[in-house]
Amino acid sequence: MNTSCETSDLLVFSHLRWDSNFTRPRHLLGRYAKHRRVFYFEGPVFGVTDVPRLHLRETAENVLVVVPYIPSTLHGMEIEGALKDLVDELIYEEELTQYTLLYYNPAALAFTRHLQAQAVIFDKMDHRQSNVQNAIEAELMRKSDVVFTNGFSLFEYLKHNHDNIHPIPSCVDFKHFSQGRLDLMEPMDQIHIPHPRVGYHGIIDERINFTLLSEMADLKPDYQFVMIGPVMNIDGEKLPQRKNIHFLGKKDYHSLPLYLAGWDCAIVPFLLNEETQLLNPTKTAEFLASGTPVVASAIKDIVSSYAQEDLVVIAHTAEEFINSIEMAISQNSNQEAWIKRVDAYLSKNSWDQTFLKMAKMEKAIPKKRTFMQPRIHHITQIHIAASGMI
Repeated sequence: MNTSCETSDLLVFSHLRWDSNFTRPRHLLGRYAKHRRVFYFEGPVFGVTDVPRLHLRETAENVLVVVPYIPSTLHGMEIEGALKDLVDELIYEEELTQYTLLYYNPAALAFTRHLQAQAVIFDKMDHRQSNVQNAIEAELMRKSDVVFTNGFSLFEYLKHNHDNIHPIPSCVDFKHFSQGRLDLMEPMDQIHIPHPRVGYHGIIDERINFTLLSEMADLKPDYQFVMIGPVMNIDGEKLPQRKNIHFLGKKDYHSLPLYLAGWDCAIVPFLLNEETQLLNPTKTAEFLASGTPVVASAIKDIVSSYAQEDLVVIAHTAEEFINSIEMAISQNSNQEAWIKRVDAYLSKNSWDQTFLKMAKMEKAIPKKRTFMQPRIHHITQIHIAASGMI
């Protein structure tokens, strides 16, 4: 396949660790890497080195993951300076003479403003309320040649901020998650949890409505609520404690169908606020692909994309969630017709199709002239600055 992007390397800046989850960047960048070099620049790791340095490794998808190691003695502008120098060194050492910048992490603009790229892309995954982040995102929007949004609500929110912005919702790895329809071997940490099982997988953070979850568990003590995913941005000690709520932790992406195959229903129990209303949760399509009925909070993109197609049930209160879950579990006789509708809908949205759309839009960007960055003796300068000599 010719995407006409092959002459340009792709330098990506992300807030997500490559191995942290199988998220949107991994699905897309693995496809980009079939046609060009892809460098995935992660956030810094502190305290494992006395001198700033880079660690590069190649993934199974042929993506080059770049991890900057920063001494814990550096602070503030010193860190930005070290990261800037390390980016320049990467460009020099890897001979990136023509490259496109792709941002998932707007904060990376602080140490990449100087780069002379052929094109700049901003793939905005979600919305966070922060004056500092909003300011740097506004700057990144001005610098970007094209902006993608992970969903239609986020697009509507931002469409007047850029003249080349497009909604590109995340998709589903249908082949992978449809394994959840099979009679698979139960994982050891789920096999002893009785049915009915109501499940959720994804990052467990401040967006989850834990009050709603607790109320559901109290209303139906015989229902088992299985929560899978890493706990982030919240105190894990404050997670709701119930005998029928099971936090099983982070699971390998490849094992997720094993868990979903053993669920009777899936839920997306999110809080409703400005941030969550601009989300397009990828997990919704993953639940559907596994053949698991879904009851969800009234997130705009879930309502418009799935509920209006009669694929997902929307609920607001714990009582509504429980009633909808009970109904979904009992309607086995309609499962075949529902599965056909699910498959017809999901067949229109694949990661391959999404990648081709994005590659086509990049191709249409008038390319700027770039040049090789001069090499600077970064490590010596940073080492001296860290020791307080200048």
